[in-house]
Amino acid sequence: MSTSEAQLLDPEVERGPVEVSIVVPCLNEELTIGEFVDWCYEGLAAAGVSGEILIADSSSDRSPIIAAEHGARVITVPRRGIGQAYIDAIPHVRGRVAVMGDCDLTYDFRRIDGFIDAIDRGYDFVMGTRTKGEAEPGAMPALHRYFGSPATNFMFNAIYGTRFSDIHCGMRAITREALVRMNLESRGWEYASEMILKAHKLGMRTTEVPVRFWKDREGRESHLRREGWRAPWAAGWNSLRVMFLYAPDFFLLRPGVALLAFGLVIASVLAAGPLTILGIGFDLHWMLLGIVAATVGYSAVQLALLGRVLFDFDRRLTDRLLSTLTYNRGVLVSGLIMVAGIVPNLVLLIRWVSADFHLRTIEYSSVFGLFLMILGFQTFGFTLLLHMVGHRSRLRRSP
Repeated sequence: MSTSEAQLLDPEVERGPVEVSIVVPCLNEELTIGEFVDWCYEGLAAAGVSGEILIADSSSDRSPIIAAEHGARVITVPRRGIGQAYIDAIPHVRGRVAVMGDCDLTYDFRRIDGFIDAIDRGYDFVMGTRTKGEAEPGAMPALHRYFGSPATNFMFNAIYGTRFSDIHCGMRAITREALVRMNLESRGWEYASEMILKAHKLGMRTTEVPVRFWKDREGRESHLRREGWRAPWAAGWNSLRVMFLYAPDFFLLRPGVALLAFGLVIASVLAAGPLTILGIGFDLHWMLLGIVAATVGYSAVQLALLGRVLFDFDRRLTDRLLSTLTYNRGVLVSGLIMVAGIVPNLVLLIRWVSADFHLRTIEYSSVFGLFLMILGFQTFGFTLLLHMVGHRSRLRRSP
């Protein structure tokens, strides 16, 4: 979505410089938005910082009018999801720090001083945590509190090697520089997972701050409940999808290296023919198992490296990969591997012709040669894709 589609409700109003921007999406929250803005100003005063309240509004009710009456800057944006609302709001953030959350009075924005203090101590990204803070009884549905949040939290920490206690907490703070650097892409609820994993992948300094979490006000229904019983499950699945998409090392590189090593050992040992070890026979079937394992593992490693270059989180690593795995080296290595695979099969072809087009024994070396031809072609294809993706990644970098 282009920035021009997001419009300030009061573009002519002159405002002074601010230290903190409280940036919050709003969708039909006329019951709570006025008091929320008041809470934000209380929180800014308690933290001793100058600030603004920036509401990215997609409402069809009086929410934007009420927010503006209470002193908020309102940006009207098309309804395209909570993540997209944040993306639309980023160009309008004026503070060096952005505090994010919900305007439904579930997160207590009268207490933002902990987030500001953490940023002042040098952290780039500060997560709120309900687990270590105060959660009013009944504030979280049992399904979320005892199953959804713990399960996805455990998976996230296992995949990325982090120690977050509440990855779904909506209240968080980040420097404006880090927010721009993240280049958020998620349009829906999955933006929350994307922020955390990108903060980790980009090497940002992160920490957690306990928060207060309250039940919905009487008469208000959460957006997930408004959208029906499927909405929480869809939001959870989308969060998992984002976790998996940004984890090529966990799902591809580590298993790939293990499979490749196992397969190469089995296939190479049996290239000379069947053998028996400790009374156990290893024949063509074991060799085929090794070839499949090595081929799958090699593909996984290549896809993981392509993912690293595509995301380009670590630019030094990207440049090192591209300078080491050059196009010329890749083509040369792939050619040598394919030639090494063709030679034993040419020998086999000669034997087959001289034996009146019949073979009475299995030529293990020729099977291994076919395996090398597969690896050679994979290497060539990987080299092409790597430098295509690397070229695109470098073009995306800011000057």
